[in-house]
Amino acid sequence: MSRRVVRQSKFRHVFGQAAKADQAYEDIRVSKVTWDSSFCAVNPKFLAIIVEAGGGGAFIVLPLAKTGRVDKNFPLVTGHTAPVLDIDWCPHNDNVIASASDDTTIMVWQIPDYTPVRNITEPIITLEGHSKRVGILSWHPTARNVLLSAGGDNVIIIWNVGTGEVLLSLDDMHPDVIHSVCWNSNGSLLATTCKDKTLRIIDPRKGQVVAERFAAHEGMRPMRAVFTRQGHIFTTGFTRMSQRELGLWDPNNFEEPVALQEMDTSNGVLLPFYDPDSSIVYLCGKGDSSIRYFEITDEPPFVHYLNTFSSKEPQRGMGFMPKRGLDVSKCEIARFYKLHERKCEPIIMTVPRKSDLFQDDLYPDTPGPEPALEADEWLSGQDAEPVLISLRDGYVPPKHRELRVTKRNILDVRPPSGPRRSQSASDAPLSQHTLETLLEEIKALREQVQAQERRITALENMLCELVDGTD
Repeated sequence: MSRRVVRQSKFRHVFGQAAKADQAYEDIRVSKVTWDSSFCAVNPKFLAIIVEAGGGGAFIVLPLAKTGRVDKNFPLVTGHTAPVLDIDWCPHNDNVIASASDDTTIMVWQIPDYTPVRNITEPIITLEGHSKRVGILSWHPTARNVLLSAGGDNVIIIWNVGTGEVLLSLDDMHPDVIHSVCWNSNGSLLATTCKDKTLRIIDPRKGQVVAERFAAHEGMRPMRAVFTRQGHIFTTGFTRMSQRELGLWDPNNFEEPVALQEMDTSNGVLLPFYDPDSSIVYLCGKGDSSIRYFEITDEPPFVHYLNTFSSKEPQRGMGFMPKRGLDVSKCEIARFYKLHERKCEPIIMTVPRKSDLFQDDLYPDTPGPEPALEADEWLSGQDAEPVLISLRDGYVPPKHRELRVTKRNILDVRPPSGPRRSQSASDAPLSQHTLETLLEEIKALREQVQAQERRITALENMLCELVDGTD
């Protein structure tokens, strides 16, 4: 008589649980825009959600501890002239977030640790380079201030946010709309999916497609792809009969999938959230009311179904907390922020353990907030794995760190002082810059000087009034 052998895994009993009602964020008008992004971004300090906004695009940023009912006059981050389509927190600065919009721009914002009294309307920098809507954003995992954007113009642009300049533009690789873009762990490669049904692996610095697979999923609906810890590509898509499907692929051999599993019949695009520390992938479908999760291993069938967290309400979007924001004392291995129509609800994934001690098998060292490279080092061809931190004593987010943007000033030929930064446009020959650019730069500098002079005059008047009052 043969006995069925149960696969050994410490994650077999992971279970999901919605947070108590008083831990949710109520009265948030979640955006109704038709776009397949997660509409929510979260880090150890803040929760950001794209919201409905009249006459433009906006998102709300809440301190994580500010649970309960959100005041209808709570300040928003406004500045886009059309709906916001995607938001992404900088992995190296918990106070910096980027937003992409239907208005073709990307804006990068500094969020203060205190709650502002009015809307935040001035971004640190606006990045303009796309000719159509920008729907995808992704920060580089290891290089400081490097941000990727993908637009409806089928172009991927990689920016240096610290200077506002374009580092790389990949504009002839995708013949149709780009559905998803994902960096690998050290940011040397990109995995992209496109409306032409092709999954591509791209080396952005060489500007080359290093591997591609047509019809990884045969259906016409959007595909998603993420890199796994083992260097494989995990994909979600649809069959020709519109059944949802997941796949695992080896980029060195795209002929046959490592694994391919049909799931169910539903319209919602499955958004994969992958945790490299546990090698668990969580699948959240827009419009679904469940989260399915699978463990990816080196043993057949390679993608192992673990469990499903089910609830009554469908999800409008989902935020995924980085590992350093989790409560290690409760053996929490993932936390989601599920968007409903009018609220956001945390969902906690836990491994049941009896001991209260730190479980180092559940929490290997994980990427911390320090970048491993500067932007110019990465651009020159260097690669580095993320700088890891231990979660043994829990993670305390650092205090407010300001992102300093050094706009390229072509008139300033002095060597830069202060910290090392990437080669400036002032080192480039003047022939690269048009007369219009020069005039705009001069005009902007004059306006800054005039604003400073007005401020000085106002302060001097206040000082005089104070002196007169004391007399």
